[in-house]
Amino acid sequence: MIENYRIESRTLPLIPIRGIGIFPNTVIHFDIGRERSINALEEAMLEDSDIFLTVQKEADVDTPKEDDFYEVGVICKIKQMIKMPGDNIRVLVEGINRAKIASITQEEPYFEVVLEEYVYDYEVPFSDKLEAMVRLTLENFEEYSTIYAKIAPDAVMSLKEIKNPDKLADVVASYIYLKHEQKQSLLEIFDPFERLEAINAILSKEIKVLEIENELGEIVRKQVSEFQKDYYLKEQLRAIQKELGEDESTEFEVDEYMKKISAAKMPKEVKEKAEKEINKLLKISPSSPDAGVIRTYVDWLIDLPWDKKTKDNTELKKARDILSEDHYGLEDVKERIIEYLAVKNINKDMKGPILCFVGPPGVGKTSIAKSIARAMNRKYVRISLGGVRDEAEIRGHRRTYIGAIPGRIISSIAKVKVNNPVFLLDEIDKLSGDYKGDPASALLEALDPEQNKTFTDHYIEAPFSLENVMFITTANSTSTIPEPLLDRMEVIEISGYTDGEKRNIAERYLVKKQIKEHGLKENQVNISQNVVAEIIEKYTRESGVRNLERNIGTLVRKAAVQIVENKKKSVTINLNSLKGYLGIPKYDYDLAFEEDQVGVVTGLAWTRVGGETLFIEVNTMKGDGKLQLTGQLGDVMKESAMAALSYIKANADKFDIEYSKFKETDIHIHVPEGAIPKDGPSAGITMATAILSAMTGRPARKEVAMTGEITITGRVLPIGGLKEKLLAAKRAGIKKVVLSTRNKPDVSKIDPKIIRSIEIAYADRIEDVVKEALI
Repeated sequence: MIENYRIESRTLPLIPIRGIGIFPNTVIHFDIGRERSINALEEAMLEDSDIFLTVQKEADVDTPKEDDFYEVGVICKIKQMIKMPGDNIRVLVEGINRAKIASITQEEPYFEVVLEEYVYDYEVPFSDKLEAMVRLTLENFEEYSTIYAKIAPDAVMSLKEIKNPDKLADVVASYIYLKHEQKQSLLEIFDPFERLEAINAILSKEIKVLEIENELGEIVRKQVSEFQKDYYLKEQLRAIQKELGEDESTEFEVDEYMKKISAAKMPKEVKEKAEKEINKLLKISPSSPDAGVIRTYVDWLIDLPWDKKTKDNTELKKARDILSEDHYGLEDVKERIIEYLAVKNINKDMKGPILCFVGPPGVGKTSIAKSIARAMNRKYVRISLGGVRDEAEIRGHRRTYIGAIPGRIISSIAKVKVNNPVFLLDEIDKLSGDYKGDPASALLEALDPEQNKTFTDHYIEAPFSLENVMFITTANSTSTIPEPLLDRMEVIEISGYTDGEKRNIAERYLVKKQIKEHGLKENQVNISQNVVAEIIEKYTRESGVRNLERNIGTLVRKAAVQIVENKKKSVTINLNSLKGYLGIPKYDYDLAFEEDQVGVVTGLAWTRVGGETLFIEVNTMKGDGKLQLTGQLGDVMKESAMAALSYIKANADKFDIEYSKFKETDIHIHVPEGAIPKDGPSAGITMATAILSAMTGRPARKEVAMTGEITITGRVLPIGGLKEKLLAAKRAGIKKVVLSTRNKPDVSKIDPKIIRSIEIAYADRIEDVVKEALI
């Protein structure tokens, strides 16, 4: 007999639910996406009716039939409906009463069923026996809640307020951890007394199990040693993992990692660190995010070449041949590498040098590093430092950050798998710092032979020796390299090429390279020496050969078009056809002026891309003695102009200038190409000569150029970048160059071929310059 119930008949839409259970007097939410379920929900919403939920027996059945779901379920009130991404709908419902399917009236477009609803009658008093069972249930649940920590303390208080035994049984059941089969069994018990009796049996069993578990845990904690405690925890974890199907795979993975760690030949402290990290995998779930972090970290430790290196080539002749085969010129660089290999033959423990190649673009700074690696039989690795602002790019990120990785030095060495590569740090002068740190400072340790034996990356957190690495850096200028960093490097300056050197490079390397890269054979394209010379003189303005190679590549592509379209076997490119391929010449290196002019003097300047001619123009006009400077001049250049004018004013009698003329005359000094910033002291004597030319009316010789610093006492001081400046003078057709006498040692180091067509005149004072430059 079922106490306190009356049975009513109802017809409602049915939704079979999967993976969850529901009791009357509880609230749950679930997602639906099947067409019949959505149709049933829409019908209930349209008719403002309740809906019947029953659990599907097999969750993987997508199109259930009558036998695929339980006949006992719960009539629910729809509280809320939310459309989710895709076609799913999330539904919030409140269970009202149990019901049993009497019959199915339709299956399409949704299930509709006739139900026997069991409605609790609050008017009928329940028996003393049922009252006793209610009290027993509350006592057992209160005891259960004190042992099972996941139940909130106020849950017991809220249950005591429930006067309805039917509702009490359902709410208590919702608090207990039950399997789906147990939930359905309780749902199918209609009688409140029998249901409470079943719940009490479950509670009693759970209380005993929890008490035994707590007692065992206490005994173990008191009796086992630290070693036994670890063993117990591991065994307990292994049992859990075995239940989840993770045990064997984790142990196998740890064993494999241990083998790899032993094979990596790490230093003792690093090996211990790696083993400690990998043992953590036994204590956490393999699917945990921490497990992935540990695996990645240990993989990096294993991949680093702690004890792997290539054997250096010690045959000097072979090394010379390789360097000469790949590059023309660059004798200083080649000789330095041969010196290192020679010393390495004598002293096997010789540390690798840290070289810095400084020179304009396109002179082979980067490519010679690759040849050095080949000549030494070492692996080659290159990273570009241009625009690097974050210190972490050099030293790595700490492992506390999500997505942390080692810095570019360590990751590059791990990639080449040896600890003695030739390591090129390209464009070191382009480093810049910001609020994230100074990458130049981070390089100090790596580029210091006394410190890099214990280089520590933030991610690896263990010292890695860089003493066997041969570091090579490149820069266009040393002016932007921090002094402490520059002090750690051996600077080798690579000057620009002469026209003759460019022709040799083009004929030996560039033409063959471009023909090969474009898939042609050498006999299919013929580029004459005159064409190469014309390209150098009229189509490029550079110290290196980068644009020369681009123009040769253009000629080869044009030739390829003719070979394909006109079915030619070969194409010859000569001076007559050159304009048709490359267009009109871009540059003209003839003198800027056809005749000598007053107030216009040719100077020589050094830039990052090589030497340039610089024209200083001076105009005088009536005024009150003002000096005006235009052409985007820097502070040093402005001060040079003022120093030159001061000396000329102080020595006006020497130059046959009336002093009063300075008070009545404004002087305007302009340097053309005003959009380009200019600075430096080397235009001092040029500006002084131009001022004297304008003030005295004496024309300046168009074929004379000059470069040198001036003092307010009229002395001519030496300058740098001499080779590039003389090359620029030669390109411009200059016949004579005036230099400081103190530049004689620098001139003696320059290839005589460069200055063969130029007369060098030396000056100690500005008066010596005037004699050479003014008519």
